[in-house]
Amino acid sequence: MVTCYLKYIIDTFKIDEFEHYAKLWIPLVEKFGGIHHGYFMPHEGANNIALALFSFPTLSLYEEYRNKIKIDSDCQAAIKYYEDTKCFLSFERSFMRPIFKD
Repeated sequence: MVTCYLKYIIDTFKIDEFEHYAKLWIPLVEKFGGIHHGYFMPHEGANNIALALFSFPTLSLYEEYRNKIKIDSDCQAAIKYYEDTKCFLSFERSFMRPIFKD
């Protein structure tokens, strides 16, 4: 399993727009076989950092997802929503390997 870790720098004046954006993507990741672990919004500490975590069984299945979202109309609508709102300023993407209790 591979987990995609996304760290967003969000526009603090567009929190509602970012939350809407996040809610668009959760079912889209799941539509293409991923498991979405949620978006995490600022509560204490930095007020402009949000996180998202989602997993795919393999990196190659994640790459298939990345190719499919390029042609999926719902995904393109979510991307357009970001382009229209600019609800985040930047993001970093990393891939993690989870460790579970034996």
